[in-house]
Amino acid sequence: VRLVESGGDLVQPGGSLTLSCTASEFTLDDDYAIAWFRQAPGRQREGISCINSEKRILDYASSLKGRFTISRDNFKNTVYLQMNGLKPEDTAVYYCAAPNSPFCPTLTDLTEFEYDFWGQGTPVTVSS
Repeated sequence: VRLVESGGDLVQPGGSLTLSCTASEFTLDDDYAIAWFRQAPGRQREGISCINSEKRILDYASSLKGRFTISRDNFKNTVYLQMNGLKPEDTAVYYCAAPNSPFCPTLTDLTEFEYDFWGQGTPVTVSS
């Protein structure tokens, strides 16, 4: 199981980015939920949002709802994170991850430990 993120970049405040998470060596189909996390310098990793195999979304960070949107295209074996209105505090390495399940783990202090497969991360820098 391999996940590869892409799309990270340097962007000005107020700008937009779309991150992609492509699965290789397996197909998403009905078997896996996928989530996005991020980790800012000096901070703990933070869950953003999860989308299950039925495309139902579980938001982990209510503060990001409305600016960040997760979606998936099983035909392309890819999950996306659309980010709008970016702020300097959104600067972080963004990771996608999958539990060994089609369902999104609920949000707890230990949520990230319920994810079995992780990508290598893609950096996003928001700066003028």
